[in-house]
Amino acid sequence: MKRVLFDIAALIARIATGVIFLAHGWQKWQGGLGATTQGFREMGIPMPEMAAGFSTVIETVGGVFLILGLLVRPVALLLLIDMIGAIAFVHGSHGVLSANNGWELPGALGALSLLFLALGGGRIGLDAIFTSVFRRRGERRAAEEELAAHAPGRGTAAGTTAEGTAPAGRTGGPMTPAERDMPDDRPEVPRQPAAPDTTRSTGSTGSGRLNDDDMREIDALVSDEPPQHHKPPNR
Repeated sequence: MKRVLFDIAALIARIATGVIFLAHGWQKWQGGLGATTQGFREMGIPMPEMAAGFSTVIETVGGVFLILGLLVRPVALLLLIDMIGAIAFVHGSHGVLSANNGWELPGALGALSLLFLALGGGRIGLDAIFTSVFRRRGERRAAEEELAAHAPGRGTAAGTTAEGTAPAGRTGGPMTPAERDMPDDRPEVPRQPAAPDTTRSTGSTGSGRLNDDDMREIDALVSDEPPQHHKPPNR
């Protein structure tokens, strides 16, 4: 609730301050840069050409930006410098009241500019909209990068990990520390030598084929059971 009240108050103060600055800047534009420079020279402001151009541009453009809530803090800093110069070189020696050309108006505008510089312009403005859009894009980009980093098969082949082949039953993805320390329980099957030609001994056709006894020995090696030799039938 307090944040909402601050945003509404900041919006009202921004619009009021921006309208005042815009009115003074537009008055300088209508009078012309030459006339404004001549007036600054008569008031004893140093570098009147540069001071007149800076004051005219920053009061006009800065007033519009304050109303829109765009670049509030940089604009507020420039407007604060403008008001400090006005007080130091023109209004400071005439007292407080505006009726005597005192620093009443530039002092109030400078204080508001300082407030905007310190606290910003609230959430009702273009700055808040752009900040929200950029933040959402950054969060979406970070989420996409995180998902891509944890996607299976990224950086290694599918079904493998950075340490080597993935354990049996896994389809990919990083291994947990418990899985890294887990021994591999898969049985090691020794390579079998190339089977000799059994055509002469068994009478079967085709070279390189195994007879029934050889197949039983291979099954016994895989199942860790002793091979069972069967006597050939009497001829």
